[in-house]
Amino acid sequence: MADRAKSSGDYITNLAVRGFFWLVLLFPYKIRVPLAGWIMARIVAPLAGYTKRIRANLAYTCPELTQSQVDRLCFEVPDNVGRSLIEIYSGKQFVARVRDTPLSGPGAKALKKAHRTKQPVVLVTGHFGNYDAPRAALIARGYNVGAIYMPMKNVFFNDHYEIAISNIGTPLFARGRRGLAQMLKFLRAGGMTGFLVDQYMRHGAPLQFFGKTAPTALSAAELALKYDALLVPIYGIRSDNGLDFTIQVDAPIAHSDGETMTQALNDSLEKLVRQHMGQWFWIHRRWKPERQAHNQRRRAAAKIGPGPTA
Repeated sequence: MADRAKSSGDYITNLAVRGFFWLVLLFPYKIRVPLAGWIMARIVAPLAGYTKRIRANLAYTCPELTQSQVDRLCFEVPDNVGRSLIEIYSGKQFVARVRDTPLSGPGAKALKKAHRTKQPVVLVTGHFGNYDAPRAALIARGYNVGAIYMPMKNVFFNDHYEIAISNIGTPLFARGRRGLAQMLKFLRAGGMTGFLVDQYMRHGAPLQFFGKTAPTALSAAELALKYDALLVPIYGIRSDNGLDFTIQVDAPIAHSDGETMTQALNDSLEKLVRQHMGQWFWIHRRWKPERQAHNQRRRAAAKIGPGPTA
């Protein structure tokens, strides 16, 4: 009964989302992108609890922010999320918008050389700006870029989401045994594989992000070490006009060990987020301090073990 109710809820949610996309996609690109941002910020975010989550995350990590700064971010963050979603669903129009965007930053030359020599590259970004802008721009240039992604829990939504991200470029590798095998074959052949580093991972390493412990997967760094691949932070920074982007390529992370390299990735993203606070997806549950505390108590209890018996 619970599974049936969840399935029905997911179906209804998907219908609402599909209706939203259908409506907004009727408008010309320059109108639909800011319109989607406004709807997400003014209507969806308050109803879905995103505004409350943004406030909670900011209070946890950035208590120095003033009330007016937090209020502004409560609009800017979901506005950017809404823009990013409709851009991804705009497919060819989105690609046409970003395809000629120059690659800037200290890692641009290294990335071009890796493309020319077919050296494996692990590209790492975060839920910032539009995280698919760099992938779209690189593929449009002829770079051999794939990406690993986490399928949506809502299977109805996931069906059309996979089509949308595929329209921007392929190959795509779903997280799981099969997707991992495909991705490793692609990487070993000299491909560039994209990862998102800023998701809560229950069994991740206890690294730092915004001065707080943020369990983080080490997989991107470990793959770079294992296959002698460049580990390159890359970002699509939204421009002031809300429609265009700067593609920033940071210098490759020096090879050392998985935790050190992944912390460097967290630091790279944090530095950029602090410069553009409204462009990171503060709607995510990145830290989950309550769950971390619960897990720590369980681990401590397991170490102590049962008390002495009489």
